[in-house]
Amino acid sequence: MAQGKVEICGVNTSRLPVLKEEEKEALFVRIKAGDEEAKETYIKGNLRLVLSVIKRFGASNENPDDLFQIGCIGLIKAINNFNTELDVKFSTYAVPMIVGEIRRYMRDNNSIRVSRSLRDTAYKAIYAKENYVKRYLKEPTIQEIASEIGISKEDIVFALDAIQVPMSLQEPVYNDGGDALYVMDQISDTKNKEEKWIENLSLEAAMNRLNKRERHIITLRFFEGKTQMEVADEIHISQAQVSRLEKNALKVMRQYLEG
Repeated sequence: MAQGKVEICGVNTSRLPVLKEEEKEALFVRIKAGDEEAKETYIKGNLRLVLSVIKRFGASNENPDDLFQIGCIGLIKAINNFNTELDVKFSTYAVPMIVGEIRRYMRDNNSIRVSRSLRDTAYKAIYAKENYVKRYLKEPTIQEIASEIGISKEDIVFALDAIQVPMSLQEPVYNDGGDALYVMDQISDTKNKEEKWIENLSLEAAMNRLNKRERHIITLRFFEGKTQMEVADEIHISQAQVSRLEKNALKVMRQYLEG
């Protein structure tokens, strides 16, 4: 491979065009008028964006060519749905669309096939852990779980690892009849900041959909870790109002992130 050149899906990245802002604006005028040639030019001018996104999934076992093609589908969807009247850069809008398309593909086409016996072992371990916590109000060790269900701790560790599959950040994990709790609500990321630029772009764009007070509440709640009561005291409204505004803000952000 020559330096500065990457071959993927027959695309030589060193030959990909780089569009100027005025070119993008002119092309979008033609695209909205139904010009397929302009759309093709715009797609080619943003393939570097797709390549940048799929680097985020480098640790997966998926074929990079497959991810590239799926990313291109996300790019085309972004082009078809982008509103040029919004004060948002196309890349900011397109990145979460591309990421979402790739994550759905990885979730729906997961190549890992877990045997029935492994799943049964994993689920027994999970239920045993839940029951242990209810009884003793603390997390059990693997050895304690093994003793509870009569399975070796090595088999339990292997089974629990086997059922771990790729999951979308927007995957609902709990719903009490109201707003769902999503995977993204439960995880933290300790990776290097340079590796989180995609998520940061998506979050920033979603936050821009909120009004000033909603953004302030989300910042206090999820970036500064304050309770709803603390937020209510700080901005001088009731806790019930904070809860309502927070739920609405999260709903708006989720709708944007899900495309």
